[in-house]
Amino acid sequence: MREVDTVLQEINPEKKGISRRQLLYDIEFMESCDGWAVELNKIREGHKVFYRYADMSFSINNMPLNEVEINQLKDAVSILSQFKGMPQFEWVYELIPKLQQGMESNSTQPSVISFDSNEYLKGVEYVGVLYSAITYKQVLKLEYHPFDLQAPIEVEFHPYYLKQYNNRWFVLGLNMQQNKIWTLALDRVVSVEELTRAKYVKTDENWDEFFDDIVGVTIPENGKVEEVVLLFFGLSGKYIETKPLHGSQKSKWLSPDCLEVRLNLIINYEFEQLVLSYGENVKVISPTHMVSRITNRVMELIKIYTQKNASK
Repeated sequence: MREVDTVLQEINPEKKGISRRQLLYDIEFMESCDGWAVELNKIREGHKVFYRYADMSFSINNMPLNEVEINQLKDAVSILSQFKGMPQFEWVYELIPKLQQGMESNSTQPSVISFDSNEYLKGVEYVGVLYSAITYKQVLKLEYHPFDLQAPIEVEFHPYYLKQYNNRWFVLGLNMQQNKIWTLALDRVVSVEELTRAKYVKTDENWDEFFDDIVGVTIPENGKVEEVVLLFFGLSGKYIETKPLHGSQKSKWLSPDCLEVRLNLIINYEFEQLVLSYGENVKVISPTHMVSRITNRVMELIKIYTQKNASK
């Protein structure tokens, strides 16, 4: 009961905990077929009873959906379906098939839809904890391991916003030691701990507008909005015309095989990576500093493939 109450208070500090009767009812439900049919060992020591899984590798996260969960998902789909077609609810079109896929996971019917995901991605277990910390304005101590450091560092972190990009989760918040906004990849987070005595520093940032001028999640220091002109060749032009790189995109065909794309955004690492992903089918026209950066990166790539001693 102490463990359950501790977790409940981390989720909602106003939660007072649960009764012994409720706990026993929950355990009984876990053991039932309506729950997860958990096989438990009950170990008595005097007047106390300890519970543990008979199979120590068991996890309800690996169990198929039960009847109660399926009915809850059906109710959710029914409610969400009412929002289809309404402004600001475009995400419902993608979410509903995902929920329906979950409901049909016990079915013998073959799957007819697949979603882009990375089942091996680390750090997704912190999404719920960080979401709760943002909602209830909790200060955290994060152990974080940047790629460029040999060992993890500890940060007093005031979380503000969660964002998913390119199948990775990121959290944005105040790094108290440096007094500036940091963007942290959750797959580099080692541990999360609440700092109960620290006072949460609020922010007035409008996060809906924060990402308007960028692709991805990072804003370079002293970054400013610039006009970027790109040329796309062949089928890539048709692809880009139907799937814009950024909300500011304006495009016109200079010839049947050449699409000119103009963007107004802050150039960051993610945008450069996106441009490079189109290989020989794109050319950067301006600004000049981006032309130079992309040229240098292409030259470095050529060196890798032309080195005499390169491994085969």
